[in-house]
Amino acid sequence: MSARTADVNRDTLETRIKVSVNIDGTGKSSFNTGVPFLDHMLDQVARHGMVDLSVEAKGDLHIDAHHTVEDIGITLGQAFAKAVGDKKGIRRYGHAYVPLDEALSRVVVDFSGRPGLEYHVVYPRAMIGDFDVDLLHEFFQGFVNHAQVTMHIDALRGNNAHHIAETIFKAFGRALRMALEADPRMSGILPSTKGAL
Repeated sequence: MSARTADVNRDTLETRIKVSVNIDGTGKSSFNTGVPFLDHMLDQVARHGMVDLSVEAKGDLHIDAHHTVEDIGITLGQAFAKAVGDKKGIRRYGHAYVPLDEALSRVVVDFSGRPGLEYHVVYPRAMIGDFDVDLLHEFFQGFVNHAQVTMHIDALRGNNAHHIAETIFKAFGRALRMALEADPRMSGILPSTKGAL
């Protein structure tokens, strides 16, 4: 399997985003998004997904974090799609359950070539510090649309909004790691009966 890396830039009137990803990394990360809570969540993806991940963003944070968070999700999705390549030899499906104290979340992902998000998360409060939890849905919607994946995210229990979010991002990283692992029994084979993903 050749190097699975990608560098993607997204420049709009609202944001300028640069994402670098190495799917076969060691969990190294570097973030400068202007949204500290999102940096903390992305660090979970890198560490638990064992991907090297760098994200730089300059957005219209004087308005709010919406455009920045959504566009990071979009750009991250584009980077993963580019890095994965033709998908031959990957497991395709990944899932993870992750607990953190009282919280438990499940993420299931399919590198199907079809975008779809099922997001079933209820937070006990609207803000984590100064971060609006509604933006997490926007992040994941941007990711699935541009990575062309189907993803189910379920917060199964939890009382602490930070814990709930953190279990989701850790499970997201671990589900990605499983789905993108090389399957020795599928070497050179596309994991689909359709012959296309």
